[in-house]
Amino acid sequence: MTVRLDKYLADMSVGTRTEVKKIIKAGRIQVNNIVTKDSSVKINTENDRVLFDNAPVLYIEYEYYMLNKPAGIITAVSDSKEPTVLNLISSVRKDLFPVGRLDRDTVGLLLITNNGKLAHCLLSPKKHVDKKYYVELDASLTQEMCQKLREGVFIEKNVITAPAELEILDAPVCKKALLTIHEGRFHQVKRMFLAVERKVVFLKRMEFGPLKLDKTLNCGEYRKLNEKELKLLEEYIKDTEMEEICTREL
Repeated sequence: MTVRLDKYLADMSVGTRTEVKKIIKAGRIQVNNIVTKDSSVKINTENDRVLFDNAPVLYIEYEYYMLNKPAGIITAVSDSKEPTVLNLISSVRKDLFPVGRLDRDTVGLLLITNNGKLAHCLLSPKKHVDKKYYVELDASLTQEMCQKLREGVFIEKNVITAPAELEILDAPVCKKALLTIHEGRFHQVKRMFLAVERKVVFLKRMEFGPLKLDKTLNCGEYRKLNEKELKLLEEYIKDTEMEEICTREL
């Protein structure tokens, strides 16, 4: 990857674009052991060596984090009044964002990255990316309700959900379940259960596409995706259908 020197430094949080231009002009940057005062110099992120005050500045194009989102935190990049999921992530990058959203009171798996193309692909309504949730309800489900949820329910006029997968975890009580949906409509899980006259009292996302929530992460904790998870994402995107959708829509 080739990138301008000032962008390279700004991306790695050496400073703002304005600040790094001043740093460069001051002769504090070396590229391949040569002092460079030109902000527009092109840097090969894989081969060139960049130093700031003699300390190496390594370029990381994309970062990926798995967050176990806690309740009470909003899924947004920033908010003037309330804490957001990005307040929980410690990173030098300023371009991170959550992929999709979870409601304020919904917990569980949330992917944080700065890879816009990946996010667009995972959120494409045409791809029908699987999302699995653990659900607790205020009252028991009947067999008829379960069947309706599996076949699709009307969550508003002329809007019916696609068939879903429902697994009851506490039969015969039937108040705890795993629900896998293949869409991403606004408040979809809660609205699906309201359609069969049941209220969700606890909701936790367990899986998103090929990713599964790390059971060792407590609420509010996060970690970088490991090599296996990154490979799963890469393979998922390279899927023929996904690749076609991403190429067409971007």
